[in-house]
Amino acid sequence: MALPYHRLVVKIGSNVLTQANGTPDLARIAHLVEQIATLKQPGREVIVVSSGAVAAGRSLVQVTDKADAVSSRQLLAAVGQVKLLTTYAELLARHQLTCAQVLVTKEDFRDRQHYRNMQNCFRALLQNNIIPIVNENDVISVTELMFTDNDELAGLLAAMLDADALLILSNVDGIYDGDPKDPSSHVIREIGPDTPDFSAFVTTQRSQFGRGGMITKCHMAHKVAQLGIAVHIANGKTENVLPRVLSGEVVNTRFLPSRTASGRKKWLAHAEPAAKGTVRLNAGACAALNTPGKATSLLPVGVVTVEGEFEKGDIIRLLAEDGRAVGLGMAEYDATQARERLGQQQQKPLVHYDYLFLNADI
Repeated sequence: MALPYHRLVVKIGSNVLTQANGTPDLARIAHLVEQIATLKQPGREVIVVSSGAVAAGRSLVQVTDKADAVSSRQLLAAVGQVKLLTTYAELLARHQLTCAQVLVTKEDFRDRQHYRNMQNCFRALLQNNIIPIVNENDVISVTELMFTDNDELAGLLAAMLDADALLILSNVDGIYDGDPKDPSSHVIREIGPDTPDFSAFVTTQRSQFGRGGMITKCHMAHKVAQLGIAVHIANGKTENVLPRVLSGEVVNTRFLPSRTASGRKKWLAHAEPAAKGTVRLNAGACAALNTPGKATSLLPVGVVTVEGEFEKGDIIRLLAEDGRAVGLGMAEYDATQARERLGQQQQKPLVHYDYLFLNADI
């Protein structure tokens, strides 16, 4: 039975798009574009997160061994992104489809206004039947500004756009219950919200041309599924893999979605790197926030300490007194005012429920 997905984020990994020598596999890209066109025919919305800019640059420019790694990556990405998008545009045009380039950095997801601006841009593109081709802006994203890899970027986009599903194309058929090279290992077809930790048997080896590995994919996929979005990990080199994943005709791993979270909470779920300060909560506050079925804001009476500096609207970490992570929230006022109201009753909430994301939410 065909899966009833309407809005899809498709992430295409470096090892799917590149040949053994590290340059783009144009035949593979053409076949993937054919599949994307097939997905579009029933009226689906498709957002593509594509690696490959650095590989495309490598096919055009020779970088000396003396150049430092960061500068080389910036150069190759700047040159290669043009070729990558031109390739997609020309191939999609054969199917009467138009694409748009969207380059983003991690900072764009940390700031609520940037986040909303991105949302509006994507909605306009999709409403006009345009396929966004998304990549990290490797020209300016270095060190702490970088995503872990494009899996993280794809997960953030899927959450931001309320996608029905995220399809991650890798160079393996899915998540195995052992070493994929061992003939006795099998692909795990479904991973539910309560599936035990899978790090014991997932390889930590990173891909040849990408920055991430299967452990990264698993953690990201699990988190996205917990926000109510189905995630599939499949082999991008399999013939017609995209339509066959949706029709259930190809082996892949599906992370089953749990209940849907609100748009604000989807943003907050991925906002931990943007946190500016930390507040520690007493046991009563922790219990109140995690009371099932009850919407509770964080009040100053439940705060024990305020650490670091933050302004109104900043993301803050919420910890229990023993250091256990409770969640994240958006501050209703700054750290100075929070300290002045520490432990006091009848005060305005430090974090309103609508801007509160608890680890218990997932």
